[in-house]
Order: sequence, then structure tokens, then C-alpha cells
Amino acid sequence: MSKLNDAKSTTSIIPITVLAALTLGLLTSIFAGVNGPILMAVMFVFAMAIGVPIPFAAGVATVAGLSIADIPMTLMAQAAWTAFEPFPLVTIPLFILAGQLMEQGGMSEKLVNIAQKLVGAYKGGLGLVTVVACMFFAALSGSGPATTAAIGSITIPAMQKEGYKSSFAGAISAAAGALGSMIPPSNLLIIFALVTDVSIPRLFLAGIVPGIVLGLMLMVVVFIISVKHGYGGNGEKFRWSPLLEAFWEGKWAVMAPVIILGGIYAGIFTPSEAAAVAVAYGLFVGMFIYRGLTWIKLFHAFKFTAIVIGTVLFILGSTKAFGQLVTIFDIPSSVLALFQGLVEYPWLVMLLIGVFYIIVGMWLESIPQIIIFTAVFFPLITSLGVDPVVFGIFTVMTCEIGFLTPPIGVNLFVAARISKITIEEISVGVLPLLIPYVLMIFLLVFFSDWVTYLPNLVYGVPR
Repeated sequence: MSKLNDAKSTTSIIPITVLAALTLGLLTSIFAGVNGPILMAVMFVFAMAIGVPIPFAAGVATVAGLSIADIPMTLMAQAAWTAFEPFPLVTIPLFILAGQLMEQGGMSEKLVNIAQKLVGAYKGGLGLVTVVACMFFAALSGSGPATTAAIGSITIPAMQKEGYKSSFAGAISAAAGALGSMIPPSNLLIIFALVTDVSIPRLFLAGIVPGIVLGLMLMVVVFIISVKHGYGGNGEKFRWSPLLEAFWEGKWAVMAPVIILGGIYAGIFTPSEAAAVAVAYGLFVGMFIYRGLTWIKLFHAFKFTAIVIGTVLFILGSTKAFGQLVTIFDIPSSVLALFQGLVEYPWLVMLLIGVFYIIVGMWLESIPQIIIFTAVFFPLITSLGVDPVVFGIFTVMTCEIGFLTPPIGVNLFVAARISKITIEEISVGVLPLLIPYVLMIFLLVFFSDWVTYLPNLVYGVPR
């Protein structure tokens, strides 16, 4: 049934996109005297309003902008080609594939077992287990929705069986799963690095502490709510021997992020090479150690990766030209002039950008959001003296909130499907778990030195 619905939604793209294209000529003539940015904004909003998918909407808006500026349409093809050209881009499909191999191969179950022995005995034990397991798996998958699916499919039914409210159980998985976009290797951090030329290893290293702090804050909220509603642990007292036994059984799963990230930070291999190592490691462990990776599961892992990366590349290609037009129309300078009166208050500019990102994230997927608006705000932020690495972590943190806010909240949809509840129910359940994310934004704005401590310690202070 779901496949049929997916097919229907896919085929509906064609007539909707044709409608948008036919309307393009009319709107272009109407707004012939209007500058390019306004026309692009109108077309983008209009296309999304009638249901055009984001990549197509960005493409339609780009065509409109090119028409007004009298720029050859070949710019779109050139932009798409240059978007696929950077070699570090290969890290995204490889890390996605590695995450799938590790999930299908049984590593997620080993990580949940370790988390169970670590925090399962406390109030809200299964909720705490979910957060801890998501933190572990985030260091394998690099994706928020993938982390939500891998861990949530195990812990949500267990929480429901133990008496947790379904909306709360799903909300925990969705909120904790978003850590996959912060704790390295993060696909969103890679995209930000490709757009801004900021060092990927620096961004990865900078994401570790915020990811851990955010995870701990989520655990506090889960514990408080669990105590209030009487969600108990598993009744077992904490003992070291079961924990050490679980660590020994799951040593191959625990070693994965150590090998991958340790190799990057030690300079043994680049992020791209690390992604290839992750694939090889996941394949070896899944097939020969845990033996959970069958040929059918291997096929599904490759199929899932192909679908996801196809979507990512399509979004990247269509929005790259959109981002280039933003630069051609000199929108960053206009934005800088708009904030000219606030240059003495960088913290206020950051907060305003954060509010903008959160609102936009309710309607726009994270990848096009980063590609389009980073081109606008990055020059402004760097001119105010904000560290590019800090802004990268800040951008991804606000995007994580977008994973948890309807109508585009991907994590919510994944967790709602597993929980078998409506998107409205889980949207209400996740509200208390948004508090740590908001607090983290304030910490990033007002106390940012701790974010760059590790990158500066390992690689030195950038000049």
C-alpha cells in the first residue's frame, strides 16, 4: 500500500511541475519590471504552495531569475555539474551505506543492549536507553532520520509495551535521532563544509561536545517526564559485570566510531577515505562477525542508499544554481546593509538568523536550506567576527529543530510511522524535548568558545 502511495505521489509531481512551468511565463511577464530576487521568491513560494517538490520549486524559481537577469539557461547545467564535482561529496553516499550496513548487520541491536545495561535500571530507563543508543548510532550513520529509524524501530515498541504513551515514546526517538545530524560523521556538516570551504575535520571535531551535551540535556528532560508519569526502569540494579559483558559482546559496534573518527582526527585517512573504511568495516562485521547481514539485507541497504543519495544529489544540483543566483544578485550585500545597524550586536544577528532558520525549517528540507541560505548569511556572519565553525554547528543545530517541526519534520514522520500514531499526536509529544535544542542555541550564541576548543587543540587556531 505504501509503495502504491509513493508511486502516486511521484507521478503527481509531473502535472504539478508542468502547471508551475506554464505559470512561469505568465508570472515572468507580470513581474517583468521587478528585480530578480523578488521574482525568485514569488516563484519559489508559489511553486511550493501548489505542491511542487522543493528541488523542482528551486528549479522553477531559478529559471525565473535567469529570465529576468538575461542569463543563459546553461547556468543551471553548469551549476549542477559543479555541485557534483567536489570529491568530498563521495563521503555522503558512503556514510549512508555504512550506516545501513551496520544497522542491517545487527550493530544497532548491540548498541541498544549496551545502553540498556548502562541506564536501563533508572526511571524512564527505556527512554534513556533510546537517547544513549541514538548517540552511539549517530556516530555510525551521520543521518538524523536514519538514526531515528534504526534505534526507534527497536525501542519504541519496547516503550509502548512498558506503558509509555505512544506520543512520548515516538517523540524521544525523533528528538534523540536528530543527534545524527550533529554527532560526526554528519551529512549536514559535510554539506555546510562543501558550501563554505570550511574544514570537514574541524566541523566534525566541533560537533562532538555539543552533540554529547545535547544528548545529556535530552536525558534530563526524559527523566523528569518519566518520573512525573511513573515510567519505571527495568527493576534491575546497576551492575558493572552485565555492562562490561554487553560492551564485550558489542565491541565491534563500539569500535566502529573509534576507528572511523579516530582515523580522521589522527590524520591516518581523510573523511572520504574514512567513509570507505566505514563501508568495508560494516560489511565485514555484518557478514562475518555478527552474521546478520544477508544477501537480501545487503540488497536493501544498497537500494536505500541509492534512493537517498539520488534525492540528495537532485536537491544539491537544483539548488546550487539557486544559490549562485543569490550571489549574482548580490543578496548577501543587501542582507549586510539590512543588518548594518546591528553590527555591534553579533549575538542579536545570530538569534535573528536562528529564528529565521527555525521558521524556514518548518517548510524547507535541511539540505536545500543550508545550500540556499548559507550563501546569504555566511558572508554577513564572518564579517561580524563569528567563527565559521561555530556558525556551522549553529546552522546544523537549527536544522535539527526542522527535523522535529511539522509539516516537513522528517524525524517526526519516521517516528510516527513506527509508533503508529498521527503526526499531530507526535508533534505535541515532542514539544518538551525541543527545550534542550533551544537552550543549545543560546549556548552557541552567547558562549561559543567551548565549541572551537577541541578543533583548535588538535589542529591549532586558524589564521
